[in-house]
Amino acid sequence: MANISTRFFGLNLSSPVIAASCSMTGHVDQILKLAEAGAGAIVLKSIFEEEIYHELQEELSLRSEMHSDPEYLDYFDYVIKEENIRKYVRLIAQVKMATKVPVVASINCISSGDWVLFARKIEEAGADALELNMYAYPDVYKSGENEEQFYFDTINKVLQVVSIPVTIKISHYFSNLTGIVQRLSQTGIAGITIFNRFYNQDIDVQSQTVVTADVFSSPCDYILPLRWTGLLSGVTSCELAATTGVHSTETALKFLLAGASAVQIASVLYKEGPSAITRINQGISDWMDEKGFGKLADFKGTLSRSSSSEQAWERVQFMKYFGEKAF
Repeated sequence: MANISTRFFGLNLSSPVIAASCSMTGHVDQILKLAEAGAGAIVLKSIFEEEIYHELQEELSLRSEMHSDPEYLDYFDYVIKEENIRKYVRLIAQVKMATKVPVVASINCISSGDWVLFARKIEEAGADALELNMYAYPDVYKSGENEEQFYFDTINKVLQVVSIPVTIKISHYFSNLTGIVQRLSQTGIAGITIFNRFYNQDIDVQSQTVVTADVFSSPCDYILPLRWTGLLSGVTSCELAATTGVHSTETALKFLLAGASAVQIASVLYKEGPSAITRINQGISDWMDEKGFGKLADFKGTLSRSSSSEQAWERVQFMKYFGEKAF
């Protein structure tokens, strides 16, 4: 039987299929089911800086008439943040006691402020690694360089206060994605996951209102991260993982062939349950046996840009494709 173990988060994993941060990874009982199904690692539900900020603003709006003292407001800010991190630390400790599968804490951050203090508490709670789920919302008043600096400032501050491996999860919204990923990979992080899946808006033309778009990925959403996995593999100083649209064994294998060390899945877990992990793991193992591969390293990255045709990955225009088709 093929060996499907891999390495990501700076950790040795028994499987390349990782349970991504989602509501299912925010409860101990569901986490244990994911671990039993064969997840290589569990990324806990992110602790969101924006959620804590909004909670603080709601509380302050209720109390501002009674308390306008800046010292009181600072204290209340501290209390809310401490309570949120206390709950998160408790979840880490409970999961670590219940399973040996690597547990990765996740911080969804939009600033580089006092989140570094939370990173230290997360490490003390026993997390095996830390994922920084990062995104800087474009600001018309800020330059691209200033927006990018947020990533480096946050990473550097976190790496100074923790000794556990740190990875980042980023979007593709950069003017020079290859360049920024190369530079980020040289900061000392253990890995980069591409790409975050965002909350998206849609429009209901009947009611003429802005509504929530489909929150789940579809099986065809893997195309964009697959292309960039193939382009980035071999040119970074750390391991790559991919996410979004991974619903099948075939898609997971595509990412591994393109150079990813692992894939993170979420939507398929909601649709199919933890058994999706078992199914994909078994499918990878069966395919490797069929092709004669004993371990992932035997084929990982063999179809990346650095190992195959650069032109195949770099082409962006259709050129003659449609011209040769009869309609």
